[in-house]
Amino acid sequence: MSQRGLFYGWVVVFAAATVVAFGQGSLFTLGVFLKPLEDSMLWSRSAVSVTALINWMAMGVGSFFWGGMSDRLGSRSVTIAGGLLLGLSLVLSSQATALWHLHLTFGLGVGFAAGAFLTPLSATATKWFTSNRGLALGIISAGGGAGMLLLSPLTRWIISAYDWRVAMIVLGDLAWLVVIPVALLVKNAPADMGAVALGGAATRQRDFSTREVLRTPQFWAIAATHFACCAAHSGPIFHMVTHAIDQGVAAMVAATVLGVSGLASIGGRIACGMIADRFGAKPTLLVGLALQAVMVFAYLFTRETASFYAAAVMFGISYGGVMPLYALVTREYFGEKVMGSAYGAVFLISTLGMGLGSWAGGYIHDAFGTYAWLFISSAAIGLMAMVLALTFRAPRLVAGTRPATAGAR
Repeated sequence: MSQRGLFYGWVVVFAAATVVAFGQGSLFTLGVFLKPLEDSMLWSRSAVSVTALINWMAMGVGSFFWGGMSDRLGSRSVTIAGGLLLGLSLVLSSQATALWHLHLTFGLGVGFAAGAFLTPLSATATKWFTSNRGLALGIISAGGGAGMLLLSPLTRWIISAYDWRVAMIVLGDLAWLVVIPVALLVKNAPADMGAVALGGAATRQRDFSTREVLRTPQFWAIAATHFACCAAHSGPIFHMVTHAIDQGVAAMVAATVLGVSGLASIGGRIACGMIADRFGAKPTLLVGLALQAVMVFAYLFTRETASFYAAAVMFGISYGGVMPLYALVTREYFGEKVMGSAYGAVFLISTLGMGLGSWAGGYIHDAFGTYAWLFISSAAIGLMAMVLALTFRAPRLVAGTRPATAGAR
């Protein structure tokens, strides 16, 4: 590798984005499976939504577990193990005949496997970049949007042509065929290839242990903000397809709306990563959270196909744009040594918000026969996240050093 030619860190970034696409894309296909499962298995939306709650809780626990393992063993081994488990869990999900089968295989298995991707690979990417770190994390996070864009319509097409069981088998096979080979491209640190991070050595920071991270007020400020942010957007994302169908939109078009939202989130993640590199993570996050709350509230007024596409674009930009910023502020405050564990712990708490929001959407619909109260409550929680983000402080550096990036502001 020559730093005058292709910097290998970008290979790591795009390999990570591909893996994240399959992990998070598989998670979000549950929203596409929701209506077919309701129709064929006669399970209620709230009952199936429990799978999403388990899904995200398992992903959170997995993120903390796999993140800690990546600090010790590196991300390549962790990613390969996650790919094996993801494929197996999806294939087993296709054989579910009882609701608890789905909870165990898709909820626990797919969720825990997906936790092996975003957190460990984001931690690895921060070792490769001192400059352009926000852009690198934005590209990896954009993998989640790409997964929604590609896998949601593909899943709906397979369901329409065959059935939901075949769709799950295909997703499982794709996980094995794509995730495991791509994971082999990941190098755990520049030193493994005799290189240094893009932008030079990182600014020295206080060394935290995992125990110390969990005791700091800043950790809980970041985690609580991420929790509220995810609780605000998870319900509208998970129930986007069924809400559109309830409003008279065709099933395939509704799945495409979810894909468009994922596409828009790709642009939001990359753009906000670049903006954070220039103006700082905190102000970028505040603007993104405000826009997210407004767009969730706007779903109260979406009725026609065109309005669903428009809302999906703006909502995708907002919820996608804020996602890489939490990894950025975690890295800036706690440094490289325990990044996998620190971000894994933050992500663990955020996934509780993802799971609760997804489940609450199904519960609210079954209780009131409408998603209106979901959008109202989600918008209010989104505004709460913005207030929490105001409490973020600057990272602690070793005496006599300069701040690492504008994101510390």
